[in-house]
This record gives sequence, structure tokens and C-alpha cells, in this order.
Amino acid sequence: MNKKTVRYIIIFILILAVAGFWYFQRNSFSKEIMKLEILGPETTEVGQKVDYVLKYKNNGDITLINAKLSFEFPENSLTEDNKIRIEQNLEDIYPGEEKTITLSGRILGQENELKKAQAWLSFQPKNLKARYEVSTTQTTVIKFSPLTFEFDLPSKIEAEKDFSFSLNYFSNVDYPLSQLRVKIEYPAGFEFVDSTPKALEKDEWQVPILNKADGGRIKIFGRINGNIGEQKMFRASFGMWQDGNFILLKEASRGAEIIRPTIYLSQLVNGASDYVASSGDTLHYEIFFRNIGSSPFENLFLVVNLEGSLFDLTSLQSPNANYHQGNSSMIWDWKKNPQLRFLDEDEEGKVEFWIALKKEVATVGPRDKNLILKNSVNLSPAKEEFSLKVNSKLDLDQQVFFNSDLFQASGSLPLRVGQPTALTVTWKLKNFYNDLRNTKVKATLPSWVSLTGQLLPRNSSFVFDSQSREIIWDLGEIKAGQGANGTDSPSLSFQILLTPNSSQLGQTPGIINRAQAFGDDTWTQEPIESEIKTASSGSLSDPGFDYSQGIVQ
Repeated sequence: MNKKTVRYIIIFILILAVAGFWYFQRNSFSKEIMKLEILGPETTEVGQKVDYVLKYKNNGDITLINAKLSFEFPENSLTEDNKIRIEQNLEDIYPGEEKTITLSGRILGQENELKKAQAWLSFQPKNLKARYEVSTTQTTVIKFSPLTFEFDLPSKIEAEKDFSFSLNYFSNVDYPLSQLRVKIEYPAGFEFVDSTPKALEKDEWQVPILNKADGGRIKIFGRINGNIGEQKMFRASFGMWQDGNFILLKEASRGAEIIRPTIYLSQLVNGASDYVASSGDTLHYEIFFRNIGSSPFENLFLVVNLEGSLFDLTSLQSPNANYHQGNSSMIWDWKKNPQLRFLDEDEEGKVEFWIALKKEVATVGPRDKNLILKNSVNLSPAKEEFSLKVNSKLDLDQQVFFNSDLFQASGSLPLRVGQPTALTVTWKLKNFYNDLRNTKVKATLPSWVSLTGQLLPRNSSFVFDSQSREIIWDLGEIKAGQGANGTDSPSLSFQILLTPNSSQLGQTPGIINRAQAFGDDTWTQEPIESEIKTASSGSLSDPGFDYSQGIVQ
């Protein structure tokens, strides 16, 4: 090979090298030229609205095509469309072009929890087949939770004695929270008895939707076993369900020490420990206290608080107690009560008071169903809450008409011997406080009164025994509050024929002998009764009726 040929080969190789370098420079690409940022707050509050600004810029000289932006809100966030991950196709991004996208959500979690937002942007440089992706994150700290969740639990609890405690919650979050739950972890030896409101399980409750400045309370009743001096720890969590996951928002814990019982409290009402009250009753309370500890007590105060809409506080009478008329609290102090001045080991004392119950609550609503009269007794270090169930109140109203729109009238007023006169009898019932079952109204018809068979409503359960002359209206179940406060009363109207005889001349004969309503109270398990005296022809309910019109002529 001569020198000239070698020279041409070297020139050709140099040309290839220059061309390859130019091609490589033209087609090489670094994903670093695409800058992606998330601009968001460093700190936030639970439930506070957070704006995330996604900022991207093409710092290169090549147009980027087929771009796709993905963003993921922090775990347990709330968004308007309930989507945590958002994907969006972008238009071509030209060299030097910069754009922003703003996305908003609300972060849920606990105080001091770190919440990370993530973003990805994938793209393809124009004239290249390769696809690249850049990503970034942004972290926000939950510095404050405007939720209150705490125990109201005594620091000392007597072993094997009923007691109650509460879990209080309150939201100041500027957003309605739903799907809320409260869960509690009891210490060993705790026995669950009941709760208000009722539990889904013995350790879990559903909480209604909480708007800003809304709150509530869960009251739990139980008893606990343990050794004297033992510490018992109660733990609870407050959170919400989202897509099958429980999001913890707040935790609370409280310890209590098991102590030896020292003072035993008990009471009798009208001589019974399980008395069931009725509206209009006068109640005699006797509260007993006994020192079951190992040392005497001196200079004690005993406080009683009453709670119940049926209490007539103006009727309260309590010897040796300090109270104001119309107030619901009474205080017995040791200066007036020798047994409170010094209560020796195994010694028992007593205080008492009297109070009347109203004949009925002024208004009857859902809160008046299944009425309970409560009284709390506080004789430090002992505290006890007692309650009485209240029977329902059943009222029977009876009216008798000569002229009625329900049935056609016949006969005459004044009444005439041997001439039948048609009268309409209407019964109405009012049931106030508790649901009733097996409810019936009974009455007897005198021999000079007969039924015409006219009855409204026609499908009423109504029977007549021609031998005993007894009529029975069977209502079955009646709900609490039915007929009260202007609601529709269960009613029955039936027509009778009154045919006076000669011995009743100049008299007002009876129409119905003593109507009586009765039923079984589902709350107190007690029978309830109401009755009306015998109705006579001298007491018809027609407007303008005069007694003389009912005298037989």
C-alpha cells in the first residue's frame, strides 16, 4: 500500500470520527435538563386545606413530547374526588418552557407525623425513541391537630364496684369529618356493663359526622377487679375509616389505681331499692352511708344532685340540708348532722328528703322516651349514681255525642221512655313516655244500651260479650309519645242505642260503665292503667248541650 492510499484511509477515518461525534452530540440526552419540583407547606394542621404546586421546566434545547405527570397525595389525604393518585397527560414542552399545576387536598394523621407527597414526570425527547422519567418528593409535618380526645376517668377506683367514665371528643377542624370511630383498649380485669350511646361492640363506637365546633361524649359503665394499689391503664383511639383502612387521628390514655372500698353508699325510695316511679308520685329518698374502712371519718359533707325532667323541684323538702327552693342540689354538712361529724368504723348513717313528681312533662319528645330519674351522691371519697325508671303515662279520653258527623243520628233529646236514641261514643288514647304492648280499653254497657254495629275505623279490633256486656278495644302496641303534643291519637268511634225504661223517668241514665285503658310498659315491665268514670246522658259532649236535655221524659 503506497503512501497516497494510506493518506486517503486516514482522512476517511477522521471524517467518520467527526461525523460520529457530531451524531452522538446531536442524539445524546440527559434527563437532568427536565426540572420537577413540588412546592408545598412545611407544616400544616389536621384537616387543613393544603395546596401543592407542581412546577416543571425544560432546561434543554430539545422539545419533549408524550409527557405524562403523576402526583400522589400523602397517605390518608382527603380530596374532592376521593382520588389520592392523579395522572395527567401534558402538551409538548418546548425548550425553556416552564409551567405549574396546583392540586389541593386535606391531610389526615396525628401530630408530629411526617406526610410525603410524590410526583413523577415521564417524557420522550423529540426524534428519540428513548423515554425518561424524573421524580421528586415534598414532606410536610403535622404540627397541630384541632381535635380534642380525652378520658374523664377517676384516678382511683374501688375494686368490684360499679363505676363509670367518659371519653370526650371535640372537633375544631374546618371540614366535616365522617366515618368516625372510637376504639378502646381495656385493662385486664375490666368488665363492660353498658354504654351511652350503645356500642357497636363492647370496645368500639360509631361517631356521627363532626362539623367544626361539634363534639360529643361516650359514657361507659363497668366494674374492675384487681389488687389494691394496682395501676390499671385505659387506652383509646379516635379515627376514621377510608377505603377499608383505619386512619388514626388521636390517641388518649389514662391510668387509675385500685383502692380499697372505704364508704359504702345505698338508698331506698319509698322503702324499696328497686322502686318504679310514676308521674304524680311523691318520693321519699333515704340515703345510707356506712364506713367499711379501717379508720374513722370526720367532718364530712354529703352532696346530692337530682337529674330528671319530671322532678318538681319546688316541692323539695329536706331536713338538715342546705338547698335553695327550685334548685336540684342539696348539701348535708357535719355541723348539722352528727353522723357526718364523726363516722366510726362499721358505723352507718342516713339522710333523707322528699320530692314530688310532675303529673306530666310539659312537652314530650324523643328525649323523653324511657324516662329515668337520676340522683348522684357524693360523700368523699365515695361517689355513687342511682336511677329510677319511670312508668309511662296513659290517658283515656271519652266523648259521647248526639249529633255526630260520623254516623247518622236518630231518636230525640230530651230522651223519652221506650224510644231508642242513637249516640256516638269516641275513645282516644294518649301514651307519653314508653312503648306499650298488650294495650286494651274495656268497658261494660248497661242493659238498656245496645250496639248498632257502626264502627270507625272499620278494621278496629273490637269485640262485645253479650253475656257480660263487656266491650273490648284491642290496640296491641302503642309507641311512646303517640297522641301527645298534637300527634294523632289512636281513636275508636262506635254507635250505641240508648232506650230508657219507665224506672228512669226524670233521671239521666248511664251510657257506659267505667271505661278502663291498660297496657304493659316495655321499659319498666309494669302494668299501666287509666280509667274514666261512668258516662251518663247528662254529660254529652255536644256543643251547647244542657244537662236537662239528658233527663228522661
